[in-house]
Amino acid sequence: MPEEYPLFTPTNDDRVLGLLSHLLAIVPGIGILGPLVIYLIKKGQSSFVEENAKESLNFQITMVLAFIISWILVVVLIGFLLLGILSVLNIVLVIVATVKASENKIYRYPFNLRLIK
Repeated sequence: MPEEYPLFTPTNDDRVLGLLSHLLAIVPGIGILGPLVIYLIKKGQSSFVEENAKESLNFQITMVLAFIISWILVVVLIGFLLLGILSVLNIVLVIVATVKASENKIYRYPFNLRLIK
């Protein structure tokens, strides 16, 4: 599956919501709730926003699970390294996805549990 694929040209409002579905995920205190709320509100209304929010939501669920595993591995000290790597990876990939959304494309995260279909 390609990393990204172009869709129809979304409206400005759709593009902003697509961007926010990624950016809100890395805001402390909002995290997974940002893409979830956008997904639930726009589901069935805008395929561009729905796909961006769904992809962001699935990635943030994947990251939460990875962070939980890393915290467990802190006991054997490798968890500290994993926590740092996951934090940087999360920020970098969310920024890449945000840029792609601004180009009217949907970014497929390189590793992602696609739980929400």
